[in-house]
Parts: sequence; structure tokens; C-alpha cells
Amino acid sequence: MAETTPDPRRWWALGLIALAQFMVIMDTSIIGVALPAMQQDLGFSPGDLSWVFNAYVIALAGLLLLGGRLSDLFGARKMFTAGWVVTLGGSVVAAVAGTAWVELLGRVLQGAGAALIAPSALTLLMMLFGARPRELTKALALYGAAAPAGGTAGVFLGGVITEWLSWPWIFWLYVPISLVAIAATGKLMPSAPARRGSVDLAGAVAATAGLGLTVFGVVRAPEAGWAAAGTWGALAGGIALLGVFVLIQRKREVPLVRLGIFRTPNLGGANLAQFLLGAAWIPMWYFLNLYLQQVLGYGAFASGAALLPMTVLIVVLMVAVAPKLIGRFGPKKMVIGGLWALAAGLVWLSFVSPTGNFLVDVLPASLVAALGQALAFIPSLGTAISSAKPEEGGLASGIVNTSYQIGSALGLAAMTAVGVSFGAGSIGDPVALTGGYSAAFLGAAGIAIAGGFLAMATLRTPKAQPSEVAGGDPAVVR
Repeated sequence: MAETTPDPRRWWALGLIALAQFMVIMDTSIIGVALPAMQQDLGFSPGDLSWVFNAYVIALAGLLLLGGRLSDLFGARKMFTAGWVVTLGGSVVAAVAGTAWVELLGRVLQGAGAALIAPSALTLLMMLFGARPRELTKALALYGAAAPAGGTAGVFLGGVITEWLSWPWIFWLYVPISLVAIAATGKLMPSAPARRGSVDLAGAVAATAGLGLTVFGVVRAPEAGWAAAGTWGALAGGIALLGVFVLIQRKREVPLVRLGIFRTPNLGGANLAQFLLGAAWIPMWYFLNLYLQQVLGYGAFASGAALLPMTVLIVVLMVAVAPKLIGRFGPKKMVIGGLWALAAGLVWLSFVSPTGNFLVDVLPASLVAALGQALAFIPSLGTAISSAKPEEGGLASGIVNTSYQIGSALGLAAMTAVGVSFGAGSIGDPVALTGGYSAAFLGAAGIAIAGGFLAMATLRTPKAQPSEVAGGDPAVVR
């Protein structure tokens, strides 16, 4: 139902929502440069050090569905605030940690906070802009652009803070930001009455444990080996728990996830596109950063600077160009074209040379990949959220966030295994490293190509009237 008087604070509220997305993504990249110092101070073994990253991602991915359900039940504003409170607590724990296990506890709490923030942020965005289709597309574009900006800012800030201060300040940075967000939420965000219903605790435990264990198995596989009993045990246990989750959802009167939501036209296809987009994009960003530092010899700050052109292009395309193209060509063509453009950029990157340079080997290919990400992200995200019923907005937001985060984690783990098998673990050998990174880029390109074909098969072309094309919601495939 359209609002007669738009909320005058909605653009300030959007800024806070974009900040939330910025911080959630930055938390996955800001700790990268600090890992050697953390290893020395906290006593991490080389094999366990990666869990400073993985603990956050697994907690985030595993709890997103529960976060979306809680947002629907108790109100998005309350859960948005609660997420910042948990993030604040986790950041303090991570900053003061004196041992490895305390550090990992802090990272789990940060991931849990992000799992409350992310779906409620998207629900709040839909509450503010859902009744104004043209503004909705712009709002989604700004929200989407915050993700790559956060990833690049994390590389910058992590390098600067680690070099000039110390690694705990990476986590102290979140304290004032969280306090400002908590204070601003009550003044800027719309409220919604709590709904009747119960929290499906059994389903929440099964979903969280199943997703977490599955991601754990895949993330650990490159280190432990894909044939290892621990790897197969984790994967089998995760899949079994997800099967239990589905059985619970079918039997419960008020489930955590209403399985019928996946019969909503285009919701499943849009989530699949988000899953594969994350599975292709995150490995590209990760291995490109490694190529710049370990082959071309860039420092952390210089590597972040080298990623700036790609980030700026994504922001400009998402905010200024993608909404117009969606209105003209429709979301389905944008998603397909974007995934295939991303694949083209990845194939181009696979030709990197051990003696290459940024202007020839990196810049043009990364810009093509960035073009693909910018074109595909907004229409697939908008379709995934807008296809659901308004009262299931939090659930839809949780599902699409889960799809992208799980895709990112699984894609990175799988491409790490591919890269290592072709030499990406040969530190100090530029030729072997480049061969491994090239293989990872090609593997990610295959994911993006498959994503384009699957989007072609699963997304429906809208049967829009001329008036709908002119004035309807350009972010939704109907």
C-alpha cells in the first residue's frame, strides 16, 4: 500500500542501512593483513589461523535464517538494534583476547551480530522504500554498492591500523560505530508491531548446525584433504542435519522457514543467482589480492589502492547505471548478462603472468569482472526480496543473505582447493603461484557461466503491460 507522505528521514535511514552492509562485509576483509601479528600474539597454529576468518563467516551464514525469522516476529528495528549490541560485545571480546579461543569466541559473536543485522537491514529498507518502486531500485543500488566498498575499505584500514597502531584496534574500531548505530536506529528506523508466533528452536538449531557443519567441512577440506574422514564426516553430518531441518519445517505449524516460500515465482531462481554470484565473485577478489601481494610484490595498502578502480566502477554502475538498465532490459537479462560478463573478466584474469604488471594484467580484466558484478547483483537481490509476501520480508532477506554468504564461503573453499592443487600454496615461487591463481580464476569463471545458464532456466520473463514497464517496479521479475 503506497504511502501518501514519504518519511523525510528515509534517506538518512538508508545511510545507516548501507553502513550496516558496509561493516558486515568489511569484517570479512579487515583482519586479513593482521593475521600474522595475531598469530604471533595469540599463539595460533598455521592451520588454525584461518579460523579467525572462518569463525565469523560460519556464524554469520548459520544464523541468518534465524535472524530473518526473529526480524519478522519481534520487529526489524528491534533486531537491527540487537545485532549492533551483539556486534559491540563481540568486538570488545576480540579486542581484549589474550588467547586464541577467546579471539575465536569474539569472532563468533561478531558473526552472530551480523546475522541479526543483515536480514533486518533489508527488511527496514523494504519498509522505507517498498511502496515507491523507483526509489526502491535506487535504495537497493546504494545498499549493494556498500558491499564492495566495505571489502576494499577493510584491506586499507586493516593495513593502516596493523602497521601504525596494533591489531586489537581493528576490533576497537567497531565500538564507536556500533554505539552510533544503536543511538541512531531508534530515531531513524520505522517500527513495526511484533507478530504472534513462536520461534522454531528445533528448526533453528538444525539449520544453524547443518549450515555451519557443511561450510566447516568445505572450508576445512583444502587443509585436511577432500578424502579425509573428518571432511566427509562434517559434510555428511551437515547434510543430514539439513535434511532433519526440512522434516521439522514440514511438520511444524509455525516453521522457521515456510517451505512454500520457495514456490514463489522467481524467488528460488534469484537466490540461486545470488549463491553463484558470491561463489564466483569472492574467490576472484581473494585471489586477485594474493596475486597483487605475493606475485607482483604489492604491500597491503598498495593492494587496496589497486582494487579501488574496480570498487569505484561497481559503485558508479550500481547507483547510476544499473537501475536505468533494469528498467529498460528487465532483471532477467541483467542477471544473465552480468554473470557472463563476470565470467569473461575471470577468464581474462586467468592469463595473468608471473612477470606481469597492473595496467596490463589486472586493471582491464578486473573492470570487466566488476561490470558483471554490478549488473547482476541488484536485479537478483531485488527479485529475491520483493517476490516474497510483505509479512515474510525478514525471512526472504535472511534467505538471500544466506544464499550469498554460503555461496561465498563454499566458492572460496572450492577454488582454494583448485588453486592449491595447481600451485597456489607454493609461497615464494611466482610461477607456481600464478599457475594456481589462474586455475582458481578459471574455476570461478565456470561457476559464473553456469550461473548465467541457470538464471536463464529459472527466472521468468515478466509479462508486463506497457504502463508497468514505464511506472512499475523495475527491481522485480514478476
